[in-house]
Amino acid sequence: MPLRIGFDLDGTLADFESAFHEVEIRLFGRESHIEPGQPEKESEELPLEPEDDDRRRGADRRGKKRLPQHGRRRRDQIWDTIRRTPDFWNTLRPLDPTAVRRIHALMLRHKWEVFFITQRPYTDGETVQRQSQRWLVAQGFDMPSVLVIGGSRGMAAAALRLDYHVDDSPQNCLDVRAESSANPILLVPPDDEPTTVQARKLRIATVPAIADALDILEKATLARTQPKLLDRLAALVGWK
Repeated sequence: MPLRIGFDLDGTLADFESAFHEVEIRLFGRESHIEPGQPEKESEELPLEPEDDDRRRGADRRGKKRLPQHGRRRRDQIWDTIRRTPDFWNTLRPLDPTAVRRIHALMLRHKWEVFFITQRPYTDGETVQRQSQRWLVAQGFDMPSVLVIGGSRGMAAAALRLDYHVDDSPQNCLDVRAESSANPILLVPPDDEPTTVQARKLRIATVPAIADALDILEKATLARTQPKLLDRLAALVGWK
């Protein structure tokens, strides 16, 4: 059976953060800096351990950073502007200009079944699905399967029977680990050692860039006929 692999879009393949901050600068100037995130959500982190007292300061009991009220208002204004921008999701730059084309090539070579999964909200213009499909085609992936969901990434991974899922959100990867049989791969900045350590404790593989995730997926594909090699790879990246 071919591997079934899910890919997140924003922060994994598409550079949403830069586009978000470009809107922020237009509205509030260069001194402003608000972390991206949908208005109804707070920033996500992996669950904190009891001894993480310093990290727990400024966080609520769920381990999520609190944004001051004025910051939430500003973030909502940024999102209002994004929602009024026709086909906003088509305007994003790729984080790695070669990544989507490489996914397409690997899909054809290894007969992967690939799904692009997103929780992007509505904007003016075409539907989120159509905007996302057009963006992926422009990046080099023909006939992309895009799923726009509103619920848990883990439930989506289970429904799609994914083998692997690549994402930049710790919470999404934790949901995938908890609610499905898929192996999550989390993109973590090289300087974020606490998230890397905590992810490994939760059996979530971490990589610094999408290219590294694709290397792992190709190795996992080639190792499917060699159980011992697949076991060694799982142990190496933290799935065991």
